[in-house]
Amino acid sequence: MGLRSAWWPASVSQMALAMALLVVTPVPPVATAHPLTFTDTTVVLQADGTFQADLIVDLDALALGAPQNADDAELVAALTAMTPLEFDAQLDQLRQLFQRRVRFRFDGTPASFTVTFPDHGATAATESTIPTILGLTARLTGVVPPEALELEFFASRAFSEVNLTIRDEIRNLTRQALLERGARSDPFTLAAPVEPPDARSIGLTYLRLGFLHIVPRGLDHILFVLGLFLLGSQLRPLVWQVTAFTLAHALTLSLAVFDVVSLPSAVVEPLIALSIVYVAVENLLTSRLMPWRPVVVFGFGLLHGLGFAGVLRELGLPDPQRVLGLISFNVGIELGQLLVIATALLAVGWCRSEDWYRRRVVVPASLVVAGVGLFWAVRRLSGG
Repeated sequence: MGLRSAWWPASVSQMALAMALLVVTPVPPVATAHPLTFTDTTVVLQADGTFQADLIVDLDALALGAPQNADDAELVAALTAMTPLEFDAQLDQLRQLFQRRVRFRFDGTPASFTVTFPDHGATAATESTIPTILGLTARLTGVVPPEALELEFFASRAFSEVNLTIRDEIRNLTRQALLERGARSDPFTLAAPVEPPDARSIGLTYLRLGFLHIVPRGLDHILFVLGLFLLGSQLRPLVWQVTAFTLAHALTLSLAVFDVVSLPSAVVEPLIALSIVYVAVENLLTSRLMPWRPVVVFGFGLLHGLGFAGVLRELGLPDPQRVLGLISFNVGIELGQLLVIATALLAVGWCRSEDWYRRRVVVPASLVVAGVGLFWAVRRLSGG
């Protein structure tokens, strides 16, 4: 490769790295949006023979066919600009969307239900710190057939992954499940005792969640790992840094899950963004691993672990298998990190020993990483 013309390896490596960065670092929206990772869904089977399901979703975005991370101020402006007739027609379409895209099946037969939006005009919407017209709660209510033995829940791919809770008030039973987009739940029995999910199912579920929290959802964590990857051309410095990061975030994630340590996300998230800036700037200032770098990376890993803990708090861990769920989630995170490193090695690993690698790959890539990290830090500090 060293015998080829000088422009060829540089242009290919820069192109490969640029493509990787474009994939993992889309520019986030400047305005605020409701940070809904999952569609939290609670189905209550009530003593009077009815069921009530609350789905937590950005209704303004759903009504306008916009992404869930769309600028909420723009959504509010669009809904406010409608005439009363247009707004009512939009509400009817939104109700029909739920009736078409959500299913409650009792013994395999779909049940009809009504759709209301209890936050609309209520304090939950009018006094929200993030602007909203319809709020975040869609309430679906219907009747449980008297002789029904099983319930299945389904939400189409119009919704994000579902964090499902089914609560039977008569038997005082609760079951939780995490559903992929467009997946149907396992049957919830309405007569016999509910069997808890087995260890294998729990392990696979939380391993997958940990992996997805890195790839593709953890853009800030991906950038941090890429920042570690860029320093130096040898594998050993990278191994030391990744090991320090892994041990640290596993430690604070575990402590946070068991309520030993806790920091508000308003503190943790800006610091995570600043950690990205730090590793990228240090990459610009030095070409070798300084003695303090693994120690600093360990400290930043403690912060990232608190960030991971926020996801587990949102989802919860199954009480009988909390340790298994926690270990599986950690393993999933590590698998995601390894995929990021492997992808980076495939993209530019072949040229890490070239004389021009630092000048034409490390410096421009670190500038991009630092810029995105700084943007996120400012945005998060300002409450965006």
